[in-house]
Amino acid sequence: MRKITVIGLFLLSRFLLLISLPVEGLGGYGDYVHFYRLGGMGVPFLDYWTEYPPIYSFLLTLLYQLAGNRQHVFDLMLVSILTVAQAGGLWLFICIAEKIATEKQVEYLTWFYFAVTLSLPYGWWYSDSLAVFGTLLGIFWVIQGKDKLGGVALAMGTLTKLFPVLVLPTIWRWLNWRRALKVSLGTVGLTLMVYGALYIASPEMTVASVTSQGAKGTWETVWALIDGNYNTGNFGPEIERYDPSTAQVRRGNPPTLSPWLTFIPFAVIGGWFFWKAKIQSTRAAIGFLGITWCIFLLWTPGYSPQWVLYLLPIILLVLPARQATLFAILLTLVNLLEWPILLSRGYNWGLWLTIPLRTLLLVMLVPVLWQVVEYPKQPEEAS
Repeated sequence: MRKITVIGLFLLSRFLLLISLPVEGLGGYGDYVHFYRLGGMGVPFLDYWTEYPPIYSFLLTLLYQLAGNRQHVFDLMLVSILTVAQAGGLWLFICIAEKIATEKQVEYLTWFYFAVTLSLPYGWWYSDSLAVFGTLLGIFWVIQGKDKLGGVALAMGTLTKLFPVLVLPTIWRWLNWRRALKVSLGTVGLTLMVYGALYIASPEMTVASVTSQGAKGTWETVWALIDGNYNTGNFGPEIERYDPSTAQVRRGNPPTLSPWLTFIPFAVIGGWFFWKAKIQSTRAAIGFLGITWCIFLLWTPGYSPQWVLYLLPIILLVLPARQATLFAILLTLVNLLEWPILLSRGYNWGLWLTIPLRTLLLVMLVPVLWQVVEYPKQPEEAS
């Protein structure tokens, strides 16, 4: 009953919000104009290269065709799909919370995550809510012992945004090798099958699409500050995507430190955590996933503020209520300060404030989450 009530309130609240907004405001500070233009460029991976994985790229093309050259219809359909994905993610969050937390904690977590999901616009400005849904669905099915379905769900998430593949190190530390192999084969196998088919059909555009994110340089990270790059993670004009060579164009100054060089110490740190972790509960597994995410975000050459959506459910599910609330609020505020408050107004100097703050929070999260892995029993705590 609780889940039905929460999801119903979420959908009603989002519906009232959307019908009260002018058509021009649907996309907010998101990339809806960019999404619409990509949708009208032809067949992704065949006619042009794209920075998005296949499921989202083909979804944009389908919505463009259904909208009939009417962007407001395209925007409404995309917002609706992302809203449904958010509602599904909220449902799965509650299901997982019910398995690892006390009734009192579940009540608090449910309404807090409801408020965050409803109010944080990243969930319907960008595609990440689809990948978050795939991640949570994969975790939920693994908890249920449905490993093959879990692998399929993670593959669907990975084919929407590559990040759900980060669940696999946790899977291998958490489950026995047979179960881990089932999940991994489903995730990696399906992903490679899709990309393999696209490569056979159009090698140049597929390679350009896969390598585009890694080729553009650094943005919104400590590494970007070192390089003197104060730009966001956007690419050039859409027309460039008809030429596969433009996928390799660096956006900004070249890296002072190669990402492959910086990868070595972070791989060593991640390997140490992987070796030391003794995961014996769902809560510990989700905590280890949080550590994996933190290490990845500290290493990655680029960062986008909407990526906080992947961390928030992890933090809320495994940390005590007071800690979880504090970290969730601080991370959300820092990311909103970065985008849209500062960068959308041209205050790129603000990166010298937001990036160190976010980096500090991620560093602080690692030992806190490690405590969850070592001592996974959820303490009783009044909300």
